[in-house]
Amino acid sequence: MRPERNTTRRSALLAGSFLPLLLVAAPALAERAWVKDELRLNLRTGPGVQYRIVGVLQTGDAVQILSRGEGWTEVRPENKEKGWIPEGYLQPTPPARIALAEREAKSADLEKRLAALTESESRLRTAHEEISSRDAEQQAEITLLTRENLELRGGARWPEWITGAGIVLVGMALGAIVARSSGRRRQQRIKL
Repeated sequence: MRPERNTTRRSALLAGSFLPLLLVAAPALAERAWVKDELRLNLRTGPGVQYRIVGVLQTGDAVQILSRGEGWTEVRPENKEKGWIPEGYLQPTPPARIALAEREAKSADLEKRLAALTESESRLRTAHEEISSRDAEQQAEITLLTRENLELRGGARWPEWITGAGIVLVGMALGAIVARSSGRRRQQRIKL
């Protein structure tokens, strides 16, 4: 074999091995794009392109359908005069970007409400803990007062009786001491 043929054969093998890689990589290099979500419709005075344009409707504009003709729809937009647009451009639900904006606004409102409720729950939990603490203290005080009340009602007057008896005994002892120290002689008693 000649050296020229080997080189050509090697080049062909090398190119053949890279060809599948190039075919796989080609779609990856293609540029991607999406269709815009903006639509502008001419609002005309009658059902056809020969009629004069009186306004423009854009994606998301709400309209009231007044009548339908052959390929055309008569509508009354909000804050605009009535007119005709080609049929097939209306849908019963708002477009995706408007529905998304409404849902984002609702989500933001719900997040605010959740934050307010979370804060309120935290305040209520703190108040509940304080009330529970005070309730425990008041229960202990009620138990003590109930016990004292039962003792007073149940005739637990023995401390008072003992105090009274002690006073009488001390009085008698003082009386005896005073009588002895007064210096009077005892009179003898007559026995009968």
